[in-house]
Amino acid sequence: MRPFNRLFIFIYYVVGFVTSILHPTSVEGMEGLPESGVLLCPNHASNWDPILVALRLPINYRLHIMAKEELFENPLLGWLLRKVGAFPVSRGNNDINAVKQSIQALKDGDNLLIFSEGTTIHDGIGYADGLPAHAKAGVAMIGVRTGATLVPVFVDGEKRPFRRTRIIFGKPYEPRYTGRRGTAEEMQKIADDLLERAYALGGQAVGGKPLCR
Repeated sequence: MRPFNRLFIFIYYVVGFVTSILHPTSVEGMEGLPESGVLLCPNHASNWDPILVALRLPINYRLHIMAKEELFENPLLGWLLRKVGAFPVSRGNNDINAVKQSIQALKDGDNLLIFSEGTTIHDGIGYADGLPAHAKAGVAMIGVRTGATLVPVFVDGEKRPFRRTRIIFGKPYEPRYTGRRGTAEEMQKIADDLLERAYALGGQAVGGKPLCR
């Protein structure tokens, strides 16, 4: 399990206090969140998302975060992310080490956060690659292989200083698939469903567009 030491406690409270002023949040649905073996699946609109979600969870939640490796190029941000439980993943490549680390964390009874879109999304378009918002099937594969509890999470989009950001935890999602590991099509369907449910928690369609009422 991820070490739970005095340095982590110090960072959790100090950085949590600073971010609560700079980027205050409102949190809903956390009362029904399972304590272990949870795979959190949020939408992704800002590099602040992993930090805001991690620091609003209980200090003893033992959260690991799969985050794009570019974030770790900034020494200070990379150090901070590692201290709150993040590890890098090489996007666009078959990063076996990141997948193994994810699976091991869940098998150890810890919890994991993965942004299934694989990049930050602005106005329905992936900021890094210019592609439309869509879910990556890998999040479903990791969830199915470990038997993790899959939980969609909504995080408000644009982060402005001193403007409140909503974080909404949904109800656990029960995946449906055939055999022990399912088919590729079934994994994609599960990932798509999770992303759709995450956005729906915030009253949005996939990509951040408001739902038609």
